[in-house]
Amino acid sequence: MHLMGIIITAIGVIFLFLGSLGIFRLPDVYNRLQAGTKCTTLGAFSTVIGVGISQPDWFWKTLIIALFILITNPISNHALGRASCKSGIALCDRTVVDKTKEFEECKPLHDESEQGEETQ
Repeated sequence: MHLMGIIITAIGVIFLFLGSLGIFRLPDVYNRLQAGTKCTTLGAFSTVIGVGISQPDWFWKTLIIALFILITNPISNHALGRASCKSGIALCDRTVVDKTKEFEECKPLHDESEQGEETQ
């Protein structure tokens, strides 16, 4: 059991490392959030569960922590992405499809045309 816990923890560490590379390499905030969310959720989940398997006395505590991470990490990153969209942060110029224009709720809070009218 101890060896299996170490292997699962190592897999989690690898995913956390790959997520950090994605944050450095990807071009805009939306792609970085996507890389960070997927890799850190799986990486942190695997790391915590691996510790729980290595230390059976801690298993139920680590399971609760892992479930908390599994639920809250995607929700918090969704909130960050939506706030970025509403703040008007532009997509990368290499982006092919922008589905956010279809949603009324994701229009920027301050439209550029409104700012030009206010200054005149």
